[in-house]
Amino acid sequence: MFDADVASNRLGIELISAGGGAAVAQMRITADMVNGHRIAHGGFVFLLADTAFALACNSHGPVTVAASGEITFVRPARQGDLLVARAAERTRYGRSGIYDVTVTRADAEVIAEFRGHSRALRPTSDASAPGKRGPVDRDRN
Repeated sequence: MFDADVASNRLGIELISAGGGAAVAQMRITADMVNGHRIAHGGFVFLLADTAFALACNSHGPVTVAASGEITFVRPARQGDLLVARAAERTRYGRSGIYDVTVTRADAEVIAEFRGHSRALRPTSDASAPGKRGPVDRDRN
């Protein structure tokens, strides 16, 4: 899944580990990622956290997507900072899950806390048939 993630790969996000409902990813803040206050734009920090979340919730096998995600920014990150996102599964129930991601600087100083809610999709009966798109969620309950 990560190899096909164009956005994360183009931003230089590196997969450190993933498996068993957990994942670690890292990204260096570049000059293109800072805002007018000369700190990392929150959208890039969110993207790193969301990527770690996606890696963790997809580590079980079924195609899983985000149902929601929320982030709290604790400290600013700056150009040159290496950010590390550590995702951990809190619970899975049915096709849903809750994951927490802590984003730190390489020195372990917390930058942000993220919580994501996941939803595993049910595959179509034949994703290769003409007109089929692949995994879809037909049961939202």
